[in-house]
Amino acid sequence: MTSADLTRSNIDKIAELFPTVVTESFNAEGRATRAIDFDLLRQELSGHIVEGALERYQLDWPGKRAAAFAANAPIAKTLRPVREESVDFDATKNLFIEGDNLDALKLLQESYLGKIKLIYIDPPYNTGNDFVYKDDFAESTAEYLERSGQKSDVGHRLLANLDSAGRFHSDWLSMMYPRLRLARNLLAEDGLIFISIDSHEVHNLIKICDEIFGPGSHKNTIAVRRGIKNVQAQFEDVSALSQGHEYVLLYARSEAVRLPKLSLAHVESKPGKWDTFWRGTDRPTMRYELFGSTPSSGQWRWEEGRTKEAARNYETYLAEFAGRLSLDDYFLDHLTSRNTKLNFVRLNDDGVVQYYVPPSEGKLLSDNWMDLTLSGNETDEFDTEKSVGLLSRIIGWATSGNDLVMDFFAGSGTTGHAVFAVNAADGGQRRFILVQLPERIAKKDGTSIAAITRSRVKKAGETHSAPGADTGLRALRVDSTNMRDTSTPADVLAQADLLGRIDSVKPDRTDEDLLFQVMLDWGLDLTESITVEEVDARRVLSVADGAIIACFADEVTDGIVKEMARRHPLRAVFLDTSFGTDAARINSEQIFREVSPETEVKAI
Repeated sequence: MTSADLTRSNIDKIAELFPTVVTESFNAEGRATRAIDFDLLRQELSGHIVEGALERYQLDWPGKRAAAFAANAPIAKTLRPVREESVDFDATKNLFIEGDNLDALKLLQESYLGKIKLIYIDPPYNTGNDFVYKDDFAESTAEYLERSGQKSDVGHRLLANLDSAGRFHSDWLSMMYPRLRLARNLLAEDGLIFISIDSHEVHNLIKICDEIFGPGSHKNTIAVRRGIKNVQAQFEDVSALSQGHEYVLLYARSEAVRLPKLSLAHVESKPGKWDTFWRGTDRPTMRYELFGSTPSSGQWRWEEGRTKEAARNYETYLAEFAGRLSLDDYFLDHLTSRNTKLNFVRLNDDGVVQYYVPPSEGKLLSDNWMDLTLSGNETDEFDTEKSVGLLSRIIGWATSGNDLVMDFFAGSGTTGHAVFAVNAADGGQRRFILVQLPERIAKKDGTSIAAITRSRVKKAGETHSAPGADTGLRALRVDSTNMRDTSTPADVLAQADLLGRIDSVKPDRTDEDLLFQVMLDWGLDLTESITVEEVDARRVLSVADGAIIACFADEVTDGIVKEMARRHPLRAVFLDTSFGTDAARINSEQIFREVSPETEVKAI
């Protein structure tokens, strides 16, 4: 009988915000208790890499602190729309983002925080021959902005990961760690993440996922069958058995998440039947009196309380329906059609205790998915693409309705294909976000993986097209910020540079480019509807029926401002340079205060 433990409450609050800082320590009684690693918390709240922290029991590797810093460091980038690569750009709710997934995950933090039901990723396997993402870890925010914010040559962000490298595991872990931390933020409270992986890094991946999501959030390690090349038959002995399976790790956003049952349909449904209630396994605690006798060996199938209730259920059935319907007819034709869970035990005419096994359309599955083959054969470009069957099972099991699915290692595009297939099968409206680096494939004449991904998803959309189905694709591209760098000190500017510094927007950017940057800044869904109309010969863009209204013309008149204000938008945005004078800008703000005071007005 004490007051609330505020220390524990505060630790719980910090753990919800920063699960990676939770550790253990000994209390005054010498017992292990939950605690906060203050050095790691300092790193979460710091704009630079924190040095001097103590080493503790945890998975550690050279570069881990830099990887943690990379997850939090800001970037000077944006997403630009690519209409020519899109399908049904104005109506679709599906996104395809071309670019580095670390950048994309950062850019999506505001718009999709806590909104994604399912993430599936198939990251590069650390086999010694694959390529892994080489991120520019920085020692300070300024250096990080300079490197990751201004450099756009993504080809330099790949590094051959050779066994001879001293950081064989470290590079791979440093690549995965910040991406998984950012991915957790995007998951809904009941969200799930599935990660395909082989034996090289599965143990390390479990450790970093335990750290990021919490060990209680590890729901399953699923085994999936992989094709086996029978090359061992030619040898007298082998160093190890061929690997016949790989893994799919399943983690939840929090350990409280419950999973729906997963069943596999039978080729033919099995009818209901009565089966023997006695079992041969010998458990004395499961031997009790039933229908006047107690078995001397073996056991009853259920514990005593449930069994006695099931016997009463059967007696109630006899009293209610005897003489009106035969037993089998009632069970199979009536109760089964109502999807009633039958819990009946009886003593039959031959003196055998039986329980009723309801009709079955399928069997419950475990984490052994060896009935599925890991690899697909939908494309000619990839040898290791995942099968549509695997992704369809995951998506069909873990999502429904209009849930949002994400894959930020999109690869061949199997996840997008599977979303279309599952929607076609059950009438759902699931949406997806796919992210793929535009890495070039030499054997395909330099075609990028991102281009192949888009092409495959477009074809899948055509295959699964149906009335009301969304099989479109809104294409975006990670690019440098739309805004000029205006931070150059005045003493290093030449006279000819001054006029060029007036315009804050880069010359190759469109008003739609600027609109998407504003949507990111305000945290809007990037698939919201966009309408464009002419007002006083200037383009006015509106997002989601007035969530944002924008005009990025070189000159904005009072007439345009008044017309925009009359729409009563939630937010209005202009270019700072659209107003010739400070008085003109102040006047526009006054117009909104008078006509639509609830509107948030912004100039960029």
